[in-house]
Amino acid sequence: MVPGEENQLVPKEPPLDHTSDKSLLDANFEPGKKNFLHLTDKDGEQPQILLEDSSAGEDSVHDRFIGPLPREGSVGSTSDYVSQSYSYSSILNKSETGYVGLVNQAMTCYLNSLLQTLFMTPEFRNALYKWEFEESEEDPVTSIPYQLQRLFVLLQTSKKRAIETTDVTRSFGWDSSEAWQQHDVQELCRVMFDALEQKWKQTEQADLINELYQGKLKDYVRCLECGYEGWRIDTYLDIPLVIRPYGSSQAFASVEEALHAFIQPEILDGPNQYFCERCKKKCDARKGLRFLHFPYLLTLQLKRFDFDYTTMHRIKLNDRMTFPEELDMSTFIDVEDEKSPQTESCTDSGAENEGSCHSDQMSNDFSNDDGVDEGICLETNSGTEKISKSGLEKNSLIYELFSVMVHSGSAAGGHYYACIKSFSDEQWYSFNDQHVSRITQDDIKKTHGGSSGSRGYYSSAFASSTNAYMLIYRLKDPARNAKFLEVDEYPEHIKNLVQKERELEEQEKRQREIERNTCKIKLFCLHPAKQVMMENKLEVHKDKTLKEAVEMAYKMMDLEEVIPLDCCRLVKYDEFHDYLERSYEGEEDTPMGLLLGGVKSTYMFDLLLETRKPDQVFQSYKPGEVMVKVHVVDLKAESVAAPITVRAYLNQTVTEFKQLISKAIHLPAETMRIVLERCYNDLRLLSVPSKTLKAEGFFRSNKVFVESSETLDYQMAFADSHLWKLLDRHANTIRLFVLLPEQSPGSYSKRTAYQKAGGDSGNVDDDCERVKGPVGSLKSVEAILEESTEKLKSLSLQQQQDGDNGDSSKSTETSDFENIESPLNERDSSASVDNRELEQHIQTSDPENFQSEERSDLMVHVDKRITLAAFKQHLEPFVGVLSSHFKVFRVYASNQEFESVRLNETLSSFSDDNKITIRLGRALKKGEYRVKVYQLLVNEQEPCKFLLDAVFAKGMTVRQSKEELIPQLREQCGLELSIDRFRLRKKTWKNPGTVFLDYHIYEEDINISSNWEVFLEVLDGVEKMKSMSQLAVLSRRWKPSEMKLDPFQEVVLESSSVDELREKLSEISGIPLEDIEFAKGRGTFPCDISVLDIHQDLDWNPKVSTLNVWPLYICDDGAVIFYRDKTEELMELTDEQRNELMKKESSRLQKTGHRITYSPRKEKALKIYLDGAPNKDLTQD
Repeated sequence: MVPGEENQLVPKEPPLDHTSDKSLLDANFEPGKKNFLHLTDKDGEQPQILLEDSSAGEDSVHDRFIGPLPREGSVGSTSDYVSQSYSYSSILNKSETGYVGLVNQAMTCYLNSLLQTLFMTPEFRNALYKWEFEESEEDPVTSIPYQLQRLFVLLQTSKKRAIETTDVTRSFGWDSSEAWQQHDVQELCRVMFDALEQKWKQTEQADLINELYQGKLKDYVRCLECGYEGWRIDTYLDIPLVIRPYGSSQAFASVEEALHAFIQPEILDGPNQYFCERCKKKCDARKGLRFLHFPYLLTLQLKRFDFDYTTMHRIKLNDRMTFPEELDMSTFIDVEDEKSPQTESCTDSGAENEGSCHSDQMSNDFSNDDGVDEGICLETNSGTEKISKSGLEKNSLIYELFSVMVHSGSAAGGHYYACIKSFSDEQWYSFNDQHVSRITQDDIKKTHGGSSGSRGYYSSAFASSTNAYMLIYRLKDPARNAKFLEVDEYPEHIKNLVQKERELEEQEKRQREIERNTCKIKLFCLHPAKQVMMENKLEVHKDKTLKEAVEMAYKMMDLEEVIPLDCCRLVKYDEFHDYLERSYEGEEDTPMGLLLGGVKSTYMFDLLLETRKPDQVFQSYKPGEVMVKVHVVDLKAESVAAPITVRAYLNQTVTEFKQLISKAIHLPAETMRIVLERCYNDLRLLSVPSKTLKAEGFFRSNKVFVESSETLDYQMAFADSHLWKLLDRHANTIRLFVLLPEQSPGSYSKRTAYQKAGGDSGNVDDDCERVKGPVGSLKSVEAILEESTEKLKSLSLQQQQDGDNGDSSKSTETSDFENIESPLNERDSSASVDNRELEQHIQTSDPENFQSEERSDLMVHVDKRITLAAFKQHLEPFVGVLSSHFKVFRVYASNQEFESVRLNETLSSFSDDNKITIRLGRALKKGEYRVKVYQLLVNEQEPCKFLLDAVFAKGMTVRQSKEELIPQLREQCGLELSIDRFRLRKKTWKNPGTVFLDYHIYEEDINISSNWEVFLEVLDGVEKMKSMSQLAVLSRRWKPSEMKLDPFQEVVLESSSVDELREKLSEISGIPLEDIEFAKGRGTFPCDISVLDIHQDLDWNPKVSTLNVWPLYICDDGAVIFYRDKTEELMELTDEQRNELMKKESSRLQKTGHRITYSPRKEKALKIYLDGAPNKDLTQD
């Protein structure tokens, strides 16, 4: 470690001697300053975390592939595995335990727990290693055993803290969405074992799962009168243990108690009597289970997830259940409290391993499956060799606990991790995704669950939610208990795999080292030909020199054919303030890491690739300088020139600054006026010669206007001067692109007439010019408005005073919002009009130019303090109609258009290069609203059809608006309607709402606003809605016997009474009143639902007396009501009919955009796909 100054490395300094007695001051540390230490690898190795007592086994750790480093005294606490915060560096460095964690993809903690348990099982890991992958027969990506092999090798050999499991899940056929599905770890265990068995068929490992995990039990029923017994033999991979018996308020205290309950027989009596084949009658019987064979690896599942029938929700039982470290299973073999004189074992038909035989026959059948030593069998194929329970050796059925899979959370979700005992050192470890830590027996006991209080009914609700969910025991049998394979015992293919994975990890480490030493910084460049600011990210190694970095940036910006390399350089740049901080003269050979202050995740500055012309010289930029953009103002021409850049110091005086600028722009300093623009419209004249730039408010990047002339304007007060007025107008002038409407032949003469007739059309001549060529070729200042600010304000005032005419009256409402494609057309230079001529006489433009184009573009420079009304008046000569007969739309991102209607507001919200579209049509007057009218077609596939845009006014009745709509409907939509045969009603999204009565008045009875939409509904007969107290609902009959829905029928109710609704439904359908059942539709209109779901998914026949209460909440017109005849039976469908109907319904509902079902989202089934990819056929599940 070497101390050094900030942004400096001192590689030549000798490293600090940690055994030295020197003080920090003697070691060159500076008091009162920041001292930086440079950490380097010692002898090529990264620093290791050194704990106490780390001695004997450390030297050999690199030769070992498995097991923790023998560091005593580093026992972790519970917090080590319950909650951890991870950092990038912690993931890269291996845990001090020597074990490697697994990265949680999103919600794959359940998978990580199971994989670590299998990895820590010697018998499973050794058998997996003995299997050899044949690449010629299978794709390695989809091979589950091969990917498990790779994962286990990485868990042994990797130097990382945690490794990814994505290759394993990809072999399952899972995509990224599966990572967001949390499943049950016991379910995963079964599915994975099934998949491995399928993959291992016809291999040495074909029966591995059964040999290790499979046990057998007898499911029997014994007659209590004659002793006749029917039975069958079942196999199991795990034993599910109930936490709390059904209907009980108290949980089992221990695993042993739950095991006894598992095999406790029940008596079948009363209505549950068993029909005995021998007695030929129903008799009392005993039904139960007997364990016949325990597996070598015993898995116990604690059934903590249950269903609460009171709340109809899944719940988790957090009751305390203890489990021993050693479990004696000999007490659970063949438990039978009563012996019958009959010794036959008889048939119970239907099972594969059933029989009607004596016990010795059953024994023979059983022994056939036990040719290999796969566990503990209590019976042999000879009666003389049969082992009695009392003859069993004491330790023959002793199991030791080695894995506890823990769930923390609720039934809705949570987190899994595993506590596993290593058979290498008999120590317990917590495998919690990325983190592996050592734990104690006390930590294991904390997973028993429950609380310290009594085990009452509510104990589960107040207990800890972190408890054991799956337990795995291993039989204590010295003859069978395996150890992990040593390195020299590995099969050759595993040795090759280890070498391959080591090389890949070393390659990844080298790449990561390169990334760690790579500086990544934003790079900007003003393209010398295109004059466009380009942006990219420069990634350069810290040891690369500045000269090499310039060459990289030069190629990155594609400047090879534009400019020579020696005309480019990199400078320090602040893009936010557009400020050049410093240049790097004489540092071409300096490493970029030193130049940029080290490798950092983010930099507080950027780099600019600066270019120059071959005959120019680069300017030197020194730290501490400020950048000033100088605009020269010509009062006579009323122009503001493009900026030139100078650099100054904040401690310079105004006088010195004037002399600096004088040299740069060759203007006399004596008559020079400098105006600083500190922010928008804040102009400050630098009038005190001795004042410093810092005191005047200069910052890193500044903008000034300079004027030097001998006119009388120099002697006037700045606020009254011509200079101020010009700069004020310049600051408030914006450039807008205006897209004019499509023109019909002869429209140009109409335009010319308006231009000539207009008394003050000269303003437009000066403010507007036809788009010509690229934007860069247009004059930026010559087109500034000629009129003064006072004239602009008086024009706005005049427009407000003329409000009585209606054309420019105040409108307080916003406008319609539509998605309309309106790209700005480009104009060929040969078809454009000369800018200078256009400024003087617009009407002299070639009329053929207008007639040959469908749309015309204008570029307008305008003072944004004028009102919209004044702006529209300026545009009249170009549109060809009065301002009251066209609309202005502002174009936003994605070509969305928004109508501007507030005529008295200024253009202050507009900015440079905004686009505007002009559309012909009557502009809104005060109190008018633009309304979109849609037709409601309740029985059509698409019930919402757009008709037209209309204008409704405040104070207008509904009948008056209908009268205005009739001719528009006839002309624009071809609808011939009489005023009494259609209605208007509220539209909310696609839902029909309140029916508007003819006498209702807008803004008094009906709230109306811009962006408003209404439904127009054609009536079949006379309007039934006469009063606001009535309620109109849309009813639809469901016929379960035909599996179809009838069309909608409107029902008008006089009140919100359920009884009245039933009566009306009975009246229109003919169903007896007492047989009517109804339900409210769900979702948006038309509340579509599959005919396969409607009969059971809707809330039929709610127990309410009025419609305006829960769960109906029908308070407005337009609600959808489904009804049915409760005596009508549901049609019985064959599988073929159901599948066919399902396809039809799926197609129908997808077309209408509705979901097929409204049931809550169901949990996705856990599947492993043996071919590496799921079946995409949606018709099969």
